[in-house]
Amino acid sequence: MADNKTYLLGLDAGNTVIKAVLFDLEGRQCAMHALDGQSSTPEPGHVERDLGELWANARQAIRGCIESAGIDARQIAGIGCAGHGNGLYLVDRSGDPLLGIQSLDSRAAALAAQMKRENGQRFHAICRQMPWLSQTPTLLAWVKRYAPELYAQTGTVLLCKDFITFKLTGERVSDISDMSGCGLLQLPEARYDEELLALYGLEDARALLPRLVDPSEIVGAVTPEAAEATGLAVGTPVIGGYFDVIASAMGSGVVAAGDASIIAGTWSINQVFSGVPVNDPDVFMVSAFGPGRFVNIESSATSAANLEWYVREFVERGGHTDDPFGFCNDRIAAISPRADDPLFHPYLYGSGEGAEYRAGFYGLAGWHGEGHVLRALFEGVMFEHRRHLEVLAGAGLPVTKAVMSGGGARSAHWPQIFADGLGLPVATAQARETGALGAAIGAGVGTGQFGDYETAIAAMTRPRDHFDPDPAMRAHYDRRYGLYRKLCERMGDIWSELSANA
Repeated sequence: MADNKTYLLGLDAGNTVIKAVLFDLEGRQCAMHALDGQSSTPEPGHVERDLGELWANARQAIRGCIESAGIDARQIAGIGCAGHGNGLYLVDRSGDPLLGIQSLDSRAAALAAQMKRENGQRFHAICRQMPWLSQTPTLLAWVKRYAPELYAQTGTVLLCKDFITFKLTGERVSDISDMSGCGLLQLPEARYDEELLALYGLEDARALLPRLVDPSEIVGAVTPEAAEATGLAVGTPVIGGYFDVIASAMGSGVVAAGDASIIAGTWSINQVFSGVPVNDPDVFMVSAFGPGRFVNIESSATSAANLEWYVREFVERGGHTDDPFGFCNDRIAAISPRADDPLFHPYLYGSGEGAEYRAGFYGLAGWHGEGHVLRALFEGVMFEHRRHLEVLAGAGLPVTKAVMSGGGARSAHWPQIFADGLGLPVATAQARETGALGAAIGAGVGTGQFGDYETAIAAMTRPRDHFDPDPAMRAHYDRRYGLYRKLCERMGDIWSELSANA
């Protein structure tokens, strides 16, 4: 029997991995193809990617997904792309790649600190965030100051997913969720602002910014060249796309005001949806994704990236390559928590409290084994999520329950550690690829398959598991969290000295 179903294609472009995932209109994943790219570190603190490789991987992932599904590409009603926020992706006036900086980059740390010190309150009054090291306009200001010849060649400033949309459609656009998330829009109006650009020292950059669109707006169609490269059908609609943290929240079933989403991925993402943007300088950022739709976000590069590093540097080198993450979970399963277990700071890539912060294990003893070390790592990541949630609560956004997504949600143990350590009921989403699903949901809304986000999310998402906090663990985690925070305070001077001599 011929397959006459309608499908939606979601793309999820992370800092290295690009995924193409095909969904039906009930949110069932029908096919997926993913490719891992390479990052480079040409200098300390610089984290870059080759944009030619990004597009090569994207087109291979799309073609592989369509071929795996065995469908006619004309059955794809629309395409949405989600991508990691911030970083900096530059193309010249002809559309050729110039530079790709990832959101783990720290070259602009000193410049961000200077901007924050001199005009932090004014920045926040306009865009609801302060300058920070991997922020798109801060990086662009760094390029203008330290690589002026590159700045002069720039035709358009894009974000990660915008580069893929550009290659699919030829349109130089970005959506309000990504652009507000990187501190380039006035809020709550969600528009470009000349005073804001001047604060960054980018008075001349307005012409470099892409056309601004709503995330679910159809911005173009797959060109003949892109169709030949990817296997897509010419003319397939492509929407503006999403800041990946918002897409992942939607893909996990979160969209209504008051809903909370925890994403344990490369970054620690902790977000609460609201009808108006919170106005509190302690909150890291606010992102807008439609009229009366805002996400208040506390985040830092302190989450599952720590486990990825551990697996890469120790587990895979030890030969446990069949299921390295399963190996880690098995080691944790064998450990019963004790008061004197070691502690871990998940600051391999710095902290939201300071770029100089460093990771470290503390309190190791001769009777501790690898399971204790791994459990400390899992707990340390959870503790940093807890710190972020406390900031949101202090801004008037208390969280009483949350949906957890990202790689950490797939662990057999991490969601329960989160529930116990946060003292919150935690649900996990049925979908594994929540970012791609959120982008596909937006494509469904944009192409008229669904009337609004609420209808689309009700049709395409479902919970998988539910974890209630164990009251017996509350005192245990409260004590350990207190020690974790005391260690941060005591280590501050040492981290600063290390950083000063780097």
